[in-house]
Amino acid sequence: MLAHSVFFSLHDNSPAAIKKLVNACKKYLPDHPGVLYFAVGTLNPDLDRPVNDRDFDVALLLVFDSKAAHDAYQVAPLHQQFIHENKPNWHLVRVFDADVESK
Repeated sequence: MLAHSVFFSLHDNSPAAIKKLVNACKKYLPDHPGVLYFAVGTLNPDLDRPVNDRDFDVALLLVFDSKAAHDAYQVAPLHQQFIHENKPNWHLVRVFDADVESK
């Protein structure tokens, strides 16, 4: 499996702009072939330990059944539409891709 974690920092990080991006993730990203798990959310304000990276507004997590499914997702029309509609408000996007196993 491949875990695709994306952390978005926004130019406009107002509550309305954050909600807009969360809703766009829910609209365009969960239903691609090979997606085993989808989750999207926001920074938890209560977790502020020295090890917590708090430089993001929206977090996205997708787990794919294979690298091939991930690669197809990257060029899929819905994913490209998501990028086109939302990229103007992205200040910084960090992507962490990892091969993962379950128990």
